[in-house]
Amino acid sequence: MKMQISRTFFAMKIMLVIVVVSLILIGCAPTTPPTLPATSMQVPAPTAMLPSPTPVSAQLGQRKIISVWTHMLPGSIEGDVFAETVRAFEQTQDEYAIELVAIAPETYADRIIGSAQSGSLPCALEFDGPYLYNFAWPGYLQPIDQFVSAELRADFLPSIIAQGTFNEQLYSLGQFDSGLAIYGNRQYLTAAGVRIPTFDEPWNLAEFEEALEKLTTLPQVEHAIEMKINYGRGEFYTYGYSPILQSFGGDLIDRQTYQQASGVLDGPQSVAAMQHFQSWFENGWASQPAVDDEFYVSKTVALSWVGHWMYNPHAESLGEDLMLLPMPDFGSGSKTGMGSWSWGITSNCPDPAGAWAFIEYLLSPEEILRMTDANGAVPARRSALAQSELYGESGPLHLFVQQLESDRAVPRPITPAYATISMAFAQAVENIVNGANVQAELTQAAQKIDQDIKNHQGYSIK
Repeated sequence: MKMQISRTFFAMKIMLVIVVVSLILIGCAPTTPPTLPATSMQVPAPTAMLPSPTPVSAQLGQRKIISVWTHMLPGSIEGDVFAETVRAFEQTQDEYAIELVAIAPETYADRIIGSAQSGSLPCALEFDGPYLYNFAWPGYLQPIDQFVSAELRADFLPSIIAQGTFNEQLYSLGQFDSGLAIYGNRQYLTAAGVRIPTFDEPWNLAEFEEALEKLTTLPQVEHAIEMKINYGRGEFYTYGYSPILQSFGGDLIDRQTYQQASGVLDGPQSVAAMQHFQSWFENGWASQPAVDDEFYVSKTVALSWVGHWMYNPHAESLGEDLMLLPMPDFGSGSKTGMGSWSWGITSNCPDPAGAWAFIEYLLSPEEILRMTDANGAVPARRSALAQSELYGESGPLHLFVQQLESDRAVPRPITPAYATISMAFAQAVENIVNGANVQAELTQAAQKIDQDIKNHQGYSIK
C-alpha cells in the first residue's frame, strides 16, 4: 500500500509540471521542436470540472467501441491526417469503431491524471517519448509484447524499441522518430576551408572547435553556430545537449542502476563537456542572447544544432547550399537525441486485442507514410523508410536514419525520474550559458535528481 501511495503521489506530482505541447510542423516555420514536451512550464492544478473531450467518431452499427485519446486536434495537419487514418481503419473491417477523443494540449496532462486515478483511461493512449515510464511504473499501461511479432519488432528502428521498453517489457510503439544533427551553410564552410564531416568521419572535438573559430572570422558571419537557445529552458535543452555529455563519456544518470546521478552528471566527463559548451558562448562562437532562426532567416550564422523539424525552412532558404552534418565525436563516439510520440494500451482497457488492432493499423507502412509525409518526421519502420523520398537511402535526410540505426542514438533515461532529470539539467544548462560555475550547477542538478529517486524508494517495482 505504501508503494501504491508513493506511485500515485508521484504520478500526480510529475504530471503537474508537464505541458504536452502541440507539434509544430515542418513547413510551418516552427520555433520549437515539434515532438518534445516542455517540462519547465507549469500546468494549472486539476480541477473537479475538466474540459469535456469531443469524440470525432461514433459507433458504427453493432461494432465494438475502442476509445482512443490523442493530443492531435482537428484542424491541425497531424490531427486531420490522424482522423483520415481512423476513417480508413473503420472502412477496412467491420468489428471495431473508434471513439476518437482529441484533447487540447493545455489540458491533456490534467485529463490523464484525473482519468488514471479514477480508472477511466481510454483503451489506446498517446504519450510522448520518455514520459512512457511515468505511466508504466504506476501500472497505468500494460505491456504489448504479446501482440508484437518478431518480424514486426525487427522492422522498427532500434531507437523506437529502446524508447518503448521499460523493465524489459515493450509498452509502446510509434509512427515516427526524431533526429538531431547539424545543418550547415555550404558557402560558408567552403569559404572557411573547413573539412566537411561525414557519417563515417564526423568532426572530433578539436576539428569542431577549429571550425567554429574559422567560421566566426568570416565577414558575413556573426556567430559560427546557433544552438537553439532561443527555444528556452525546457525539454530541448535535455534532448539537444545531453548528447554532448554522452559524447564526452558522461551522462545524466548512472544507467546501470538508475539510482544515482551524483558522480555521473557532475562527474569529470560531464563537467568537461559543459565547460566546453560554455566556452562556445564565451568565445562568441555560439549566439547568445539568441535570435530566432539566424541560420536561415538572416543567414548570419553558419551552423544550426537542431532536429529534423527544421529541414523545410532551411531548405527553402538555403537551397543547394544546405548541408546536413553528423553529430560530432567528442571522444566517446558521436551521439544523437531521439524519441517521439508513441502509442500504448492502458491497463483498464476491456478489449486489448481491439486496441491493438487499431494501433497495428496505424503502424502500417502506409499509415506511417501518410503521417510522416505530412509532418516530416522520421518514419519508424524500415519498410516505410525504404519508400520515403526524404529519408530513403538517396534522400537528403538519410543521415538521421543512419544515426538512429546505430549506437549513436541514446534514449533519454529510462526511468520514472526522467521528468526531474530533465528539469534539473535544463535549469543547469540555462545557468551555465549565462556564465555560472559548471561544477556547481551540475552538482546541484545531480542532488535534485538523487533526492527525487530517494523520495520514491528508488522507483522500485514490486
